[in-house]
Amino acid sequence: MHIGIDARLIYYRKGGIARYTIRLARGLARVDTENTYWLLQHRKHQEPIVKAPNFQRVDMWSPTHHPLEQLLLWLELHKLRLDVLHSPDFIPPLRHIGARRVITVHDLAFLRYPHLLTRSSARYYGQIDRAVRQADHIIAVSHSTEQDLINLLGVPENKITVIYEAADEVFRPLPKEESAAEVRRRYNLPADYILFVGTIEPRKNLNTLLLAYHALRTQYRLDPPLVFAGEHGWLAEEVYSLVDELGLQDHCYFLGRVSTTELVYLYNAARLLAHPALYEGFGLPPLEAMACGIPVVVSNVSSLPEVVGNAALLVDPTDVEAWTVALHRLLTDDTLWKELQEKGFERARQFSWERTAQETLAVYHHVLQG
Repeated sequence: MHIGIDARLIYYRKGGIARYTIRLARGLARVDTENTYWLLQHRKHQEPIVKAPNFQRVDMWSPTHHPLEQLLLWLELHKLRLDVLHSPDFIPPLRHIGARRVITVHDLAFLRYPHLLTRSSARYYGQIDRAVRQADHIIAVSHSTEQDLINLLGVPENKITVIYEAADEVFRPLPKEESAAEVRRRYNLPADYILFVGTIEPRKNLNTLLLAYHALRTQYRLDPPLVFAGEHGWLAEEVYSLVDELGLQDHCYFLGRVSTTELVYLYNAARLLAHPALYEGFGLPPLEAMACGIPVVVSNVSSLPEVVGNAALLVDPTDVEAWTVALHRLLTDDTLWKELQEKGFERARQFSWERTAQETLAVYHHVLQG
């Protein structure tokens, strides 16, 4: 079987779908030595994704998230004679290339919250209807996303397979002293801060976190730093304006994009992870934090309860008072903190990229036989 994996997005972005693509490809290399894989990489992306005898690189010119993407992609791919084409970013070529088409849908936030999109993003994501119709099979990264595909787009249930993501093995507990020293050296931060990991954008619901943090300082007199690790996204200015309005400039730290190595230290030096998102297709940061031994507070919506199980505090994303109380509990209750740490370790071990790769390989075989 000749399998193509569209890995062009990795040249443009480091997190999210790009990270999923890298880890899936490396997982497939560990579990499958028989089939041939063609990694479709942007021609300017020189970093190797996978080093394995059955993985080959194909240099691509087609840009991602471009109005002509689907047409140009077809022109480049129709000559490869693939058996299966997997599009982790859900956009397949405009026309059939003779291969069975598998797409991964990570979330449908752009349908649930269209007012949070820029015009160009709305235009790009508007291709989802055609993508799900043309796909021979769809991988959803959670049952929450599966239900959205069924309810919002009318996709038949038998056309969807739910395959969870996982935390990479690099996310593991490190000695607190070592992590605190690294965070202090790199960012001049004290340990035991509240950490958020993700893009600074409206869907992440950071206004609720900031209001809860302000109440934590004014009502409970607790003042750990609030640290944000993630890129500046669309409409991020609203978050920065609220920081100024609440007078939190000296207490909030925006680190921007951080490397995976830095992120491991940031998790391990934190007291807790706060993830107040309004919607997540899967939500890797809570799983990564739990794998590092850091308790988490998450929203009780979309896929997040699926990911954390009973190993976290779950809170209504719109309830500022409940978020304030949850943050206070994990900052002050060491017994609860330890209990959630142990449950988090156990929960994180239930996910692995090898399992993700094996289940994805089963989808490839399924579509080829169908």
